[in-house]
Amino acid sequence: MHLPKINFPKKYVKIGSWVFGVLLVLIFILGAVAYSKREALLKSMMAKAIAKADKSYGLEVKIGEAGFSGLSTVHMRNISVVPAERDTLALIDDFTVGVKLLPLIFGNVKLSEVNLNKGTLNVVFKDSLSNLDFFLKRKKKDSTEKKSKVDLSELAHNLMNQLLYKIPDNMAMKDFHLKINDNDTAKLSFLTTSATIEDGALQSTILVNDTEAIWHVNGTLNPGNKNFDVRLYAEGKKVALPYLDHKLHAKLSFDTVRTEMKDAAYSGGNFRIEGSWSVVNLLVNHPRIATNDIAVPNARIDADIVIGTNFVSLDSASTVYLKNASFHPYLKYTLSPNKIYEVKLQAPEQDAQQMLNALPGGLFESLEGLKVGGQVKYDLNFYLDTAEPDSVRFSSGLTPIGFKILKWGKTNLQKINQDFVYTPYEYGKPMRDIVIGPSNPNFTRLSEVSSNFKNAILTSEDPSFFTHKGFVSESIRKSIAVNFKEKRFVRGGSTISMQLVKNVFLSRQKTLARKAEEILIVWLIENNRLISKNRMLEVYFNIIEMGQNVYGIGEATRYYFGKRPSDINIGEGIFLANIVPRPKIALYKFRGDGGLKDYLRPYFRYIGNIMANRGLTPRDTSGYGFYNVQLREGLRQYLLPDSTTIDTNAFDNEDPLPAIETQDQSKSLFDRLFGTKKDTVSRQPAMADTVEKSRKEIRQERKEQRQKERDLKKQLEEQGKKP
Repeated sequence: MHLPKINFPKKYVKIGSWVFGVLLVLIFILGAVAYSKREALLKSMMAKAIAKADKSYGLEVKIGEAGFSGLSTVHMRNISVVPAERDTLALIDDFTVGVKLLPLIFGNVKLSEVNLNKGTLNVVFKDSLSNLDFFLKRKKKDSTEKKSKVDLSELAHNLMNQLLYKIPDNMAMKDFHLKINDNDTAKLSFLTTSATIEDGALQSTILVNDTEAIWHVNGTLNPGNKNFDVRLYAEGKKVALPYLDHKLHAKLSFDTVRTEMKDAAYSGGNFRIEGSWSVVNLLVNHPRIATNDIAVPNARIDADIVIGTNFVSLDSASTVYLKNASFHPYLKYTLSPNKIYEVKLQAPEQDAQQMLNALPGGLFESLEGLKVGGQVKYDLNFYLDTAEPDSVRFSSGLTPIGFKILKWGKTNLQKINQDFVYTPYEYGKPMRDIVIGPSNPNFTRLSEVSSNFKNAILTSEDPSFFTHKGFVSESIRKSIAVNFKEKRFVRGGSTISMQLVKNVFLSRQKTLARKAEEILIVWLIENNRLISKNRMLEVYFNIIEMGQNVYGIGEATRYYFGKRPSDINIGEGIFLANIVPRPKIALYKFRGDGGLKDYLRPYFRYIGNIMANRGLTPRDTSGYGFYNVQLREGLRQYLLPDSTTIDTNAFDNEDPLPAIETQDQSKSLFDRLFGTKKDTVSRQPAMADTVEKSRKEIRQERKEQRQKERDLKKQLEEQGKKP
């Protein structure tokens, strides 16, 4: 097929040639004028930039020399940046920057060349001030001006482009020094002796704290295609920052960390960033995380980050790899109209031993060496709309498929099926050894515990103990809602199984690692039926703290009432269940005459009614034994009419616990109530602090008590019963 030939009239061709020629001449003239005026334009632009830095951010910027060294390359010398009333931020001896002309025509500044020879960036922190404060300054807006809605996807797209455009095609940097001075107590120094970019290849050498270490940041950069691959590692040792240990009491080190971005583009109206991050031989240590080092030999995440108009998320297509195990995370944070948090974790069915081996070393110390068989899979779902915290959703499940324990590790989780020695701790120090078995005269078989106490504590602490498998998702869900509304941790979701594991198998130190280990041990015990429910309850009743240096139901009934565990009445059973959350303030609940304070009466009626509705105790309109609870005579001498004030003169008398044989009979009641005995001079201030603390604990207990009553009521209503 041939297209027809078009013949233009010669006069039109001639006119077009003249127009095109004139345009070329005009462009040449304008270019010549611009070239001749470029030095003046440069000075004008620099003056405006310096004035804006001073007006908007309080920065004093000085440039000794500046001029063009090529068609689009600017060379500057003796540059200084000093924030107002702060230490000098930056000094640069020699700096050259070049831009690409074509992107500049369309308003984009794309760097083609950057050369820096000898410069210093000096970051100084003094108390609450620093020479970076100017970053926080913003122009004051008219209060009547409406805030424009920010499109997060557009913002992310623009920021990403700005970042990529600032990566030059070629770079040569020598002797650039970054110094960090934190209140003259912690100092950090990074001297980049050389850093180059040539044809997308990045090479650098960085001296850390003079001769402490040599780091390298190497890789490939391709900003035009929106991808890069960069690695950070040290010569002959791990990458580490002692500064973190000094400042945050944290240790962090690794062999190599690698960051890769594969693509960044709009997709379906959202801005997506695809990449990966990996680390080799990561070591973390912080007292809030664990008491020892947490080691991760090899970890990688293939991440797909999605940024929408009002949200940021890590898509479920992302995958985390730990050794030979993997799982898919989903995280989403929605900013408007309400803040919403969403978390999902999904680990597909995989080998249980591989999953166990993948856990970071040092995280589950008591399970080291454990051998298992079969498969497991895991699913977590969490959703919290901050506008409706009570509607929070939470579910978590580790599902076994042919799972079995082949060999015990460091700890035998079945040890409590036989007699064993339990050592309670107070503030990190062991109190005494307690034999959990018949050789201890205070040991109480489950059959010897009054049903009044057993039913009361199960009703108040763990109503579904005999039916759940260690966890109650609904209790955890409600705890999340309550803690969010209170803006602090005021309620836990622990079951009796979790409390037992925490006390028997683990240290009492409050760390994230210990909590994670507690959860896994409970799952192993409950799902593999390693210990019967009756034995778990029996051990729990014999180790539970019920006062200062008072452990177990046997010690508690003799201490408070001078009775055996089998003889306590319904009121005494409810009282003992009531003190479990805060055992150290038990004596503050009694009046001077040995009776209970009136504020406990509603609690007795509420718990008693629930027990009566379940057929666990006869109905009693007089308060379910509230008026029959009487502190034994031997302890009443320490209670005044207002029992939140203790007669400190009485603490000089030795009063060993009657009917309780311990290895520490020499302590007075003062020592048992409040710890080590103080001298006469310091005793009164310590007592005042203790009394005030106890008052606060009582107020908090009342608040938690009301919340517990609401929870129990709702739980019963869901079961079709009324309290």
